[in-house]
Amino acid sequence: MFMHLEEVTINELQASMAEGKLTARQLVEYYIERVHELDQNGPTLKSVIELNPDAQEIADALDQERVSQGIRGPLHGIPVLIKDNIATADKMQTTAGSLALVGARVPADAFVAQKLRAAGAIIMGKANLSEWANLRGQSSISGWSGRGGQTRNPYVLDRTPCGSSSGSAVAVAANLTAVSLGTETDGSVLCPASICDVVGIKPTVGLTSRAGVIPISHNQDTVGPFARTVADAAILLGAIVGVDGRDTMTSASEGKYHTNYTQFLDTNALQGARIGVPREGYFGYSPKATRLIESALQALQEAGAILVDPANIPTAKQMESSTAENLVLITDLKADLNAYLGELLESPVRNLAEVIAFNEAHAEQELSLFGHELFIEAEATAGVDDPAYIQALAESHRLSRQEGIDAVMDQYQLDALVMPTCGPAWYIDNVNGDHYTGSSAQPAAMAGYPAISVPAGHVQELPVGLTFMGRAYSEPTLIKLAYAFEQKTRARQKPKFLPSI
Repeated sequence: MFMHLEEVTINELQASMAEGKLTARQLVEYYIERVHELDQNGPTLKSVIELNPDAQEIADALDQERVSQGIRGPLHGIPVLIKDNIATADKMQTTAGSLALVGARVPADAFVAQKLRAAGAIIMGKANLSEWANLRGQSSISGWSGRGGQTRNPYVLDRTPCGSSSGSAVAVAANLTAVSLGTETDGSVLCPASICDVVGIKPTVGLTSRAGVIPISHNQDTVGPFARTVADAAILLGAIVGVDGRDTMTSASEGKYHTNYTQFLDTNALQGARIGVPREGYFGYSPKATRLIESALQALQEAGAILVDPANIPTAKQMESSTAENLVLITDLKADLNAYLGELLESPVRNLAEVIAFNEAHAEQELSLFGHELFIEAEATAGVDDPAYIQALAESHRLSRQEGIDAVMDQYQLDALVMPTCGPAWYIDNVNGDHYTGSSAQPAAMAGYPAISVPAGHVQELPVGLTFMGRAYSEPTLIKLAYAFEQKTRARQKPKFLPSI
């Protein structure tokens, strides 16, 4: 049914619904049918951890509203999947993929879930993820959770989908949903977007509220969209931004966020744009991927961009070797997770220590593939008042901001930085865990600055993305540049669900 809906955009869906050729109910049923065919059976992608039993009913109500009152906006009647660490006060669970949170009851929708509902989007289900957003064990396996099992890459099924927002990216890539939401602390939007050939936006920390999101770090966590096009990602981003009293860091976004990021879509945006290429530390993940990215850089120049190459981030090596980020993350994890768990209406676990105890009591289901060493490290931290933590946070910000991204952008008067997001997908390895070869994510993650990964091409059948990175609240500029690049290259391809290559 409706096979023409593969690769369809939000604007195309709205046009079909406006013409009476399609209803939100039919669209939801189409995607649910694909989830049954491709996610639960067939290639068995395991990107969707749970479907919303009320999705069809919500769609019916929105179809009636379209007729009686008109549409609320571009997301009216559009199905969205959200990562299973984003709370919904409905019939669905919010577990971060962990069996420890099965049966927990949240006090309210996450702010971003409220915003989606207000925009008329249909929260169709929850996406699988790397359990606890991938800050649990040293040898973790991206896309695996105790509750959801192993998410698989729709391009080549024995390869990683990357994490932690694995299911969110895979579901969009495989056309199981129109768009989705993920979260990033360090690489969890950018890497899955690159490896699954979709667009992923990692917003400035504080542009989107983290209230009601199972946390790692209030300093680095951010909620962002996945889509098959930059335009669709821009639509979704505009729907979820805003100041939220439950997340004090959003107050800094007052006057800096836009509810309509599609106004920045400009095919000519690369003309005269000054773009830096930070080669030191962010190239060479894979020789074949590097060759592909060199072609992407050429495309930028052909579109009129002025490349400053190299424009190295002065602190790239220091960031990589520094232990500051790790100390910040594990200290924040204990404080922030304990606060989140303590606010649940009902929960089998109330703090990190109880989660550790749960894992050990259910080791066969939770710890058979890899451990929870980072949880144990986090539990041993002294807290956010510890001088070592305060010093680490200052170092993390200094290296990534003043002496890092800001320094290189000031030096060369740049509009953005570009680099390969990561290498092609590695084999899923249940023995040794992930085999990262490199990532663009760390500078923006530590700084709390924005970045966008856009499809750039393929190494054999494996996608590779290009990252656009910039200063705080520079999403309009990054969206402009990413859109112009996308329109010139049109590199995204549908997945073939190959067993191997």
